[in-house]
Amino acid sequence: MLGHVLSTVEALGGARPVLVVGPGMDDVSGYARGLVPGLTIAVQEKQLGTGDAVRAAAPHIGEKQDVVLLVFGDTPLVRRETLADMARRCEEGSDIVVLGFEAADPTGYGRLVLDGNEVVRIVEHKDATDEERKNRLCFGGPMAVRTAHLPGLLAMLTNDNAQGEFYMTDMVAHGRAAGLACGAVFCPEADIQGVNSRADLAAAEASMQQRLRAAAMAGGVTLLDPATTYLSFDTMFGQDVTVGQNVVFGPGCSIADGVTIKAFSHLEGARIDEGAEIGPFARIRPGSEIGRKARIGNFVETKKAKIEDGAKVNHLSYIGDARVGAGANIGAGTITCNYDGYNKFFTDIGAGAFVGSNSSLVAPVRIGDGAYLGSGSVVTKDVAANALAVARAKQVEKPGWAAAFHAKHKDKKKVSGE
Repeated sequence: MLGHVLSTVEALGGARPVLVVGPGMDDVSGYARGLVPGLTIAVQEKQLGTGDAVRAAAPHIGEKQDVVLLVFGDTPLVRRETLADMARRCEEGSDIVVLGFEAADPTGYGRLVLDGNEVVRIVEHKDATDEERKNRLCFGGPMAVRTAHLPGLLAMLTNDNAQGEFYMTDMVAHGRAAGLACGAVFCPEADIQGVNSRADLAAAEASMQQRLRAAAMAGGVTLLDPATTYLSFDTMFGQDVTVGQNVVFGPGCSIADGVTIKAFSHLEGARIDEGAEIGPFARIRPGSEIGRKARIGNFVETKKAKIEDGAKVNHLSYIGDARVGAGANIGAGTITCNYDGYNKFFTDIGAGAFVGSNSSLVAPVRIGDGAYLGSGSVVTKDVAANALAVARAKQVEKPGWAAAFHAKHKDKKKVSGE
């Protein structure tokens, strides 16, 4: 959730975010700094309300900034355009701008009290009268404040309320009393739904998926069953991509023009080049690069594998820590044996090579360009270009053995071999 909010703020351009966290939240701070290098962290030593959180951030806010945006970390669906509109309104005349929405059920939300187009005050639900609670115009969380006014507004905050906390929303009433202009920008309720429970998290995820699906289809992607396609916030699509049913995209996927991804495939941290075909039932793990017009078929798993242009891995195979050269063919049941229990090793398969079905390539090993591996081979040594390699036990046949075996056991009941 925090990642979504930080990404939205970063997209505004020129922003210098300050993240307010509680004591001991080093994991959250570390995660945030990984997304925004150089991010300023402010610690709210005691949980004394949103106003107190803003106070913790205030010393880190530069005076050269004309406007300060105050954004909650648990509203991952807030849009960049909405925050930009708030900042613009603040720059063009309003001293304080709040984000509002009309709630289907306003229970629990702070209410906006308006006088025409001006916001008079924001009253928290617990402090609202019965009449005020009938008001469905609610406060969405984010606020924009002219930087010059922020210190004075924070100094006016008190905790004389039902919660015993310092509310940043009280800055509106204090600002009005001081003659400041207080306006509002409104957005759909779905854009600022907060997350206070796992049920809320599921609802926010569903909303985000709907948004991502709509954007993908508007950008030229065909989703055969949008409701069963799951996208990541950073999934990138080219034009004329077709995605089948029950496909999941984890973080870090880039899909080029004309790619087809068939049903029940799972992709994460992968690049799929133009015209490639994936699935059905394929698992493309991080570090995979699938080349132009390459084919990855059913029940194939790749990991840190470069499958070059036109190569085929069509059936029931695992290709990990490997390169498969352009135009090579990997037969059904092939695996790269890349792990010895301690270290990972690399398999290099040359362009145009043919690997027969049910082969095991024990890394580190190199298969030369155009080489041919006989089916069922366990390859432990490099194979020269254009050579044939067969590495399997010699077949032994004993005539009549089966008949003698059955005769010996004819009086015994057969046991099911489940």
